[in-house]
Amino acid sequence: MLRAGIVGLPNVGKSTLFNAVVANAKAQAANFPFCTIEPNVGVVAVPDARLQVLAELSSSVETVPARVEFVDIAGLVQGASQGEGLGNQFLANIREVDAIVHVVRCFEDDDIIHVAGSVDPVRDIEIINLELALSDLAQLERRVDRVRKLARADKEAQAELAILEQLLPVLNEGKPARQVDLDDESDAIIKPLGLLTRKPVIYATNVSEEDLASGNAWVEQVRAVAAADSAQVVVISAQVESELVDLDAAERKDFLEALGVEEGGLQTLIRATYELLGLRTYFTTGPKETRAWTIRAGMVAPQAAGVIHTDFERGFIRAETVAYADLVTAGSMATAKDKGQVRSEGKDYMVQEGDVMLFRFNV
Repeated sequence: MLRAGIVGLPNVGKSTLFNAVVANAKAQAANFPFCTIEPNVGVVAVPDARLQVLAELSSSVETVPARVEFVDIAGLVQGASQGEGLGNQFLANIREVDAIVHVVRCFEDDDIIHVAGSVDPVRDIEIINLELALSDLAQLERRVDRVRKLARADKEAQAELAILEQLLPVLNEGKPARQVDLDDESDAIIKPLGLLTRKPVIYATNVSEEDLASGNAWVEQVRAVAAADSAQVVVISAQVESELVDLDAAERKDFLEALGVEEGGLQTLIRATYELLGLRTYFTTGPKETRAWTIRAGMVAPQAAGVIHTDFERGFIRAETVAYADLVTAGSMATAKDKGQVRSEGKDYMVQEGDVMLFRFNV
């Protein structure tokens, strides 16, 4: 399961947001598998209306959604890259996640003191991003010293050194390593370093209840920063999400409509995180269960089968595949087959978003 780390300065709403993410994910889908692994780690369902549609077509007893793991990482402070505020420990936690949800405070509240004394999301983003870049820079400088010695007689070390020398100038300017365009092979070479600024980012602008529908001037400032970094922005109110926890579905709908929004920022955030990680969904469906399976974009059929069980990948023969939209229009798998919409795909088939699949394999 892939992991997203929730980061930011202290008192910006990270833990409130994390608690709401976990509690709301459970409240929204009581029949979904759900657990909290540790006090600061939660597994949440990815909202997907297609699941229920397929479950009804197949008269499934259970529905099982795709999942993403969220990690609540303690607040970073200025100087974290030098160890301030247990910074080394918290930065190590960030290295272990696949993507970063950077929570930015975009609300005023006299009862919640900002660590810097005032609300300024651009300044806050710069503080966090600089600390991440400084940490990466220190790591790369140490790595370059070692690799440079090996590169005298090692071609692999020479290849790595060339990549590191592309990244160093960018980090020296305080910019993220993700701004360097690397091919897949180069990216794989440096992946073991776990560079903090190489990870994809979503900026979660935490606003007051009144600003959830329209945002505010601070949100627009964050959008400008994110655009320069090719990052996504999600507007969310941790306050609202915490209030939604104890409401039933009808009450939630009424409450959100009164605020002028169709869904809470939580659902948008979970969905955006899933997409940010380059993930795709395919489905299996039948009387027992309808399940969403998570794969990376570009996976071929045997790899997708391997997500269910490694034996499926090893013994893969073919996949019976139908597009979600075609199956829903047909109304049943039998009708879709009669219309010729169910295809037999081989080992080279690249699985598409929303494919409904049945794998044939040798044990």
